Amino acid sequence: MPQIILASKSPRRQELLKHIVPEFEIRTKETEEVYPNNIAAKDVPVYLAQLKAKAFIASMKDNELIITSDTVVAMKGVLYGKPKDREEAIDILEQISGNSHEVITGVCLRSKNTEVLFSELTKIKFRDLSKTEIEYYVDNYQPYDKAGAYAIQEWIGMVGIEKIEGDYFNVMGLPLFRLNQELKKLRT
Repeated sequence: MPQIILASKSPRRQELLKHIVPEFEIRTKETEEVYPNNIAAKDVPVYLAQLKAKAFIASMKDNELIITSDTVVAMKGVLYGKPKDREEAIDILEQISGNSHEVITGVCLRSKNTEVLFSELTKIKFRDLSKTEIEYYVDNYQPYDKAGAYAIQEWIGMVGIEKIEGDYFNVMGLPLFRLNQELKKLRT
């Protein structure tokens, strides 16, 4: 069994991974999350996860497996990443309010000799949120490190999500079911 390394500063991803991989190491490297303009929205998270993994290749040992990931929110061909400030967070939430969107997480499992890429898509339907609710959420939860300006496990997810189709944990940033399946394949 290789030494698992999660390349993520995200406390949510770290906590989620503990449920399927009891022992792993955290390593991070700053990677500029830039992708080509001509890439399809659904392919961006895998592209970015692969880009993050490439930063570790030169320093990897033979018995290590790096897990990298990236999550985006997509609606009507527009990608929503992490908001840079309060105004952008409010704007994003106003746009997804009353609409359906997709949360796509791309994952790269990388060893020195192997690379497995996959993505998971979850559909979310938000009810109409009032301006007061949106401002309350942004001011109290400050979702600036969250794609789409929200976290499903926080207040807004509890009171605002009407319907979910797909992996709940994918919306939190790590598709645990699929990740577990892929890790099992690598063990055999």
